[in-house]
Amino acid sequence: MNQAQKRAAAHTEGPCLVLAGPGSGKTLTIVNRIKYLIEERRVRPEEILVITFTKYAAEEMKLRLQALMEGKRLPVTMGTFHGIYYGILKWAYRLGPHNILSEEEKYGMLRQIVSRQEAEVFDEEDFLQGIVTEIGTVKNQRADLEEYQAKHCPAETFRCIYREYETMRKEAKKIDFDDMLVLCYDLFRRRPDVLKLWQEKFRYILVDEFQDINQVQYDVIRMLAAPEHNLFVVGDDDQSIYGFRGADVKLMFRFLKDYPGAERMLLDRNYRSTANIVRHALQVIENNEVRFEKQIRTQKPAGSALHIQETLDSEDESAYVVSEIRQRMEAGIPPEQIAVLFRVHTDARALAGQLVKHRIPFYMRESMPDLYQHFIAKDIRAYLRLAGGGRDRADLLQVMNRPVRYLSRASVSGSRIVPFEELRKFYCDKDWMQDRIDQFEWDLKMMEKMAPYAAIQYIRKKVGYDDYLREYAETKGQQPAEYFDMLGELEESAKPFGTAEEWFTHMAEYTEALKKQKQKKREAGTGVRLMTMHASKGLEFDTVFIIQANEGRIPYKRAVQEHGTEEERRLFYVAMTRAKEVLKISYVTVKNGKEAQPSRFVEELHPKKKETQGGTNKSGFY
Repeated sequence: MNQAQKRAAAHTEGPCLVLAGPGSGKTLTIVNRIKYLIEERRVRPEEILVITFTKYAAEEMKLRLQALMEGKRLPVTMGTFHGIYYGILKWAYRLGPHNILSEEEKYGMLRQIVSRQEAEVFDEEDFLQGIVTEIGTVKNQRADLEEYQAKHCPAETFRCIYREYETMRKEAKKIDFDDMLVLCYDLFRRRPDVLKLWQEKFRYILVDEFQDINQVQYDVIRMLAAPEHNLFVVGDDDQSIYGFRGADVKLMFRFLKDYPGAERMLLDRNYRSTANIVRHALQVIENNEVRFEKQIRTQKPAGSALHIQETLDSEDESAYVVSEIRQRMEAGIPPEQIAVLFRVHTDARALAGQLVKHRIPFYMRESMPDLYQHFIAKDIRAYLRLAGGGRDRADLLQVMNRPVRYLSRASVSGSRIVPFEELRKFYCDKDWMQDRIDQFEWDLKMMEKMAPYAAIQYIRKKVGYDDYLREYAETKGQQPAEYFDMLGELEESAKPFGTAEEWFTHMAEYTEALKKQKQKKREAGTGVRLMTMHASKGLEFDTVFIIQANEGRIPYKRAVQEHGTEEERRLFYVAMTRAKEVLKISYVTVKNGKEAQPSRFVEELHPKKKETQGGTNKSGFY
């Protein structure tokens, strides 16, 4: 260990906040602190509680401690917040697995509840995910339901859904994931005698990834640590990226107010990345105002210069990244040590397509939504098949009222193949409907010889599909921008193909590749790593590509509206600091047919008039 790590590991009594930057050896420090407490302070292992945020991190910590203690298995309690708090509830209330509400059961309950609501729901799965997140936010922040302003539906609708969900859950005698935290808080508030038992059991508490803590976790951990306050917390405010889950970076600053006598330390040496990567990452994060400013030193030399690449569009960017990946692989870098990071799943669509085309293996930890299974893609496919001469009933039903033409489903009943003459016969007494049918058929004839890209533009502007989407979004209380982004992605995808058949073949190959990715998820996947910036947290790679570094994407427009720019900048910082040797950032100048600007974070990477090195130390870290 270096001097800063030794000093942190040898902290004795009372509260302590340790700032641990990327690659600074925080796990090493934590396990050495446990060893110090046991061997030097004579603390019984049973009295030590270590809390992490994932089961994986807890298991890794156990293995590291065992190795450090020469193979001895010590009865130190290690686990996640939910795991530890559930253990306390299990002891207090005799809970069992049958009392845990599964995600499937939770979504089942909410589907029933939402179906009884009058609110219109555009995409049920997306809506339910939003409601689940907001229920968690209310519980984790201990928010007042009457004052909480929901983001996914009107406030009163959300309150009705929340109350009905809680009633159904309690009647079923079940608790959900978030209840484990809330009920533990309530138990300790109501039963000081129970709290005292657990305080005496866990006299020394260590918390990893403290920047990810939420309000109810913080409240319970403070109660547990009293009255001795032997609370040793390790984290990095610059890597707090889970605001959407309820994490609150301000609690790190609150810790120092709640414990004014707390010792404060900084692990200031980065062992992971080259000096150039660290310097540029600091150059970006220093633009945040809510942070502990700190100087970070590097163990490695300067290394390769940071490279920022301007590309024309998503296809051009993907071709560039694939070429660079090949060069790194030819230089002897295993594909598993190469990562491509992006803000949202759809940003990887073009790249995944290029990797499939060039037979470069890749692996995704998360399931990427299939662009071609979206209802808009199904609409476009149906139009193209009809334009090619097809008259399949399913295709007609898909688009005959997109935009609205007032065609009845009854007009296409019966056989699978529906000629336009049948439609005319059905509406033989309505001249105005004859005109609509004629126009529908004429539009399809106009698209007959068009390449897919030109046909999509015709569908959007001449047929009136853009207007349809705008009206559709309005009736659902949604913003049309997301639909237009999806449509723009389809346009981009269609560009390289001369015929609809070629494009459909590509779609089928792409969908099949995604299915294989889902099958690989449970296995140790091989190949280049494709993942969102959020999923990359805690990982490291020889080479990292950050793609689609454009304003509106990074930072993500919707996230800025909900959580502000600073969390998005922290996310970009996390992505940059995953790289050990090579970091390349790319952006496009045309996105979905429109001019696109590089991210403000890319602009912050340009050399400044006065180059800063680390910054001042307003918060007393050194």
